[in-house]
Amino acid sequence: MSDYPCRSALYMPASNLRALAKAPTLDTDAVILDLEDAVAVDIKELARNQAAAAIRDGDFGFRRRIVRINGLESPWAEADLAAFAGSFPDAFLIPKTSEAATVLTVARRLDALGAPAGVEIWAMIETPPALLALDTIASLALNSQSRLTTLVIGTNDLAKATGMRFTRQREPILPWLAIAVMTARARGLRILDGVFNKIQDKDGFEAECIQGRDYGFDGKTLIHPSQLEPANRIFAPSPEEIFEAEEIVALFELPENASKNVVAKGGAMVERLHYEEALKTLALARAMKRESA
Repeated sequence: MSDYPCRSALYMPASNLRALAKAPTLDTDAVILDLEDAVAVDIKELARNQAAAAIRDGDFGFRRRIVRINGLESPWAEADLAAFAGSFPDAFLIPKTSEAATVLTVARRLDALGAPAGVEIWAMIETPPALLALDTIASLALNSQSRLTTLVIGTNDLAKATGMRFTRQREPILPWLAIAVMTARARGLRILDGVFNKIQDKDGFEAECIQGRDYGFDGKTLIHPSQLEPANRIFAPSPEEIFEAEEIVALFELPENASKNVVAKGGAMVERLHYEEALKTLALARAMKRESA
């Protein structure tokens, strides 16, 4: 998994020039220029051309530039990829990734287009077949040539495809979320939670961010700039967590504790696994500070 924070990943329709112009000014870790669901059939080419120009000419600063292409089964996918030859985004997001072969097909096409090795593939998990093939898809991360670094959960499409209903706490889909996070962690992938549709429901959005964070997601996909501040705050380590991590690291790095797997801290026992988690927390905090400077 690449070393950069992804607390927030904001979808923006590439057909909307005003949105494209605003994207480089927003406090989002990643901008997803959307060529798929947010773009009507009759303006697919317009959106593609505008997205390619934004990637080629725009200055996105620390923000990761992601392009969601149309599905491989569509008549637009091939042209979507080819439009970025010579000026690639940081990653391509593949919608409705239901089998490992889809990722490999895109990876081979990127190789043929001359994409640098650092151009990533993000895969959307948003169909029942994708859930059934989840570990097969995620296992591609063990092969660097697959370019796969990130899973993105498409909760809307999953609910639609299964007939399950959204509740305030998302109870019907929680088993999927837990399995998806566990699978991503087993294969060293980043994983992002799905979108929250009720833009005006700020309390509901914050509650869903907290739930996603507690389930282990790295961040959340977003549909409106008003969702950026809560997502960035909730998916970031708090000052208290950073302080605790610093104490744990300092404790384990004392010479007398170098070979210990368990040490005492404030009346509690701390294991080396907590030291490893503390290192990750501090690395994330440093990355956020570096990229927002």
